[in-house]
Amino acid sequence: MQINQKKTVQVDVTELHLHIKVRDGFAAGLKDAQGDEVGSYEGYVPDFFPGEHYGDYLILNIDLETGQIKNWNKPVAADIEKMVEASDDD
Repeated sequence: MQINQKKTVQVDVTELHLHIKVRDGFAAGLKDAQGDEVGSYEGYVPDFFPGEHYGDYLILNIDLETGQIKNWNKPVAADIEKMVEASDDD
């Protein structure tokens, strides 16, 4: 005879994986060292963001202990410039 029974087990959870559909609604602001906004972008998720996002998804893996984004690759200046220029084209 089989019965259904729920058991509680303890697991060591370390990451939260977020896959967020932004539907052409991605927006970002660029701030300088003094906290002043010096640029902005609206449109598709930029190419330098992590994951195979196809411009529509924000894919971030968050370390639950530190709050740090684990799959982030530091963009180069050219990536940021390309993002801002693409927003200016709209």
